[in-house]
This record gives sequence, C-alpha cells and structure tokens, in this order.
Amino acid sequence: MSVSQWLIKKRNNSLNKNADQHNLKLSEHLWIKCNQCSFLMYHKILNQNFKVCPKCDYHFPTSSQDRIHHLFDTNSWKSLNSNLSSTDPLGFSDKKLYRKRLHEMKVKTGLLDAVQTGIASINGISVACGIMDFRFMGGSMGSVVGEKLTRLIEHATALKLPLIILCASGGARMQEGMLSLMQMAKISSALYRHSVASLLYLTVLTSPTTGGVTASFAMLGDLIIAEPKSLIAFAGRRVIEQTIKEDLPDNFQTSEYLFKHGFIDLIISRTELRNKLYQLLSLYF
Repeated sequence: MSVSQWLIKKRNNSLNKNADQHNLKLSEHLWIKCNQCSFLMYHKILNQNFKVCPKCDYHFPTSSQDRIHHLFDTNSWKSLNSNLSSTDPLGFSDKKLYRKRLHEMKVKTGLLDAVQTGIASINGISVACGIMDFRFMGGSMGSVVGEKLTRLIEHATALKLPLIILCASGGARMQEGMLSLMQMAKISSALYRHSVASLLYLTVLTSPTTGGVTASFAMLGDLIIAEPKSLIAFAGRRVIEQTIKEDLPDNFQTSEYLFKHGFIDLIISRTELRNKLYQLLSLYF
C-alpha cells in the first residue's frame, strides 16, 4: 500500500468514525428509555403525551415552560414580576460562589429564578398561577421565589382570582440562610388573606416536593393534588429512619401513601390535569 493510499484509507476511517458518533448522538436525542419500565419510545411520542410514559405512566421531569403550554389556553399566559432576580446577600460560597452558581443557572435554564408566576386561563376561566421549576437550583425557595409567590397571591386576592401553585422543590435555599426560611411565613400570611377573602387555592405537588415548601404553602391548599408516585416529604427518608430507629415502608413519602393516610385529596396524572383543574374550577365559578 502506497503512502497516498494509506492516507486516503485513514481519512475515510476517520470520516466514518465521526459519522458514527454523530448518528449515535442523534439517536440519543431521538429515542428515550423510560426510567421505570425501560420502554423505548420516540421523543415526539413522549412530548405529545406530556412527558408521561405511555406504557407505565411514569412522569418524566418537565419544565415550567412545558407546564404553561400543557395547562393553559393558547397565548393566555401573562407573566408577572418576570424581572426579579436573586442576588448574593450573604456572599455565600460552597464549592463555588453563589453568585456564580446563579449566573450558570440563568444561562442554562433561561430563567431568572426557580418560579414563574402569571395570570392565564383554563378553558376561559382566569386563574393566577405559580409554577416552580426544579431545573433552577433544585427549585429551591429563596428570597425571589418567596417574593414572586407573595406578589402573585396578593394580585390574585385583589382581582378575586382562584390561585394554583405547582410545586417542585428541594426546599428552602441554604445559600440565603434565614432569608429563605422567612419566605415560608411570608407566603403563608398572604395565603391566609386570600382564604379570608373566600377565594380558592389549589396546590399541585409534583416530584419532588420537599423541605420548607412542603412545610408551608404546598400543604395549605383548599384541595391538594399530586401527580402519581411523586416524592412528597419534609425530611429525607434516611434522616427519619436514623431518628426513629425504625425502617419505613417502601412506598413511604409517595403521593399514594399520603393519599391513603389523608394528607392529599387527589392523585391526577399530568395527562388529565388540565381537564380536572377545569372541572374543579367550574364547581366554584
């Protein structure tokens, strides 16, 4: 084999290898395997089914923007306080500076913080809605999340609108210390005034809903709804087991366990949520 032939063969092998890698990357985006039943599905099928496995009903994580698209009438969403953004009041640093972590999350998610709030309609019924997004620092509740939700509740009270909050959170944001814990009382106080005005408040608990969010506004709804097999808790399973020195049931802290013991009112699949919310709202309006 001549030198020129060897070079041509090497170039072709390199091109074939690059093509194989490119096709592999494409196939990774085109096909998705269910985390629960290992069912392999085309990504468009999953998206059309609201990111719920058509075989076993496993609920894949989804973004706040997807939820807006799934739940509300087309072009009805009007964002509130979308310019609010967290700062670094404590100068906090763990493995990296908090302000640097915030910047990275903003670039990665396109959000300014872990919740979107706005006014929208479901089959013509106007509602105020807050949607937490787990992609932004685990949906943690910092000062901006608390402020946006409080303003949303006050806006709903002033306009006499029903309120819906979709929860997805790891709890209070440790990087803001006591400031994040104060949001629990602030949001709860606003919800009390909303309740005194005889206005409806619905919570939708998704996986996971934990920590300070569970300990405050997530469990204060007039009706508490959860997605199937969602993780809903305050403290972690291991912490509880070490504290009480006992093993917990396998399905402990799931929406099904909480429903059985009276902590939540309804378990509704994401594919049915829009219709069920409309039915519930129709009872009041």
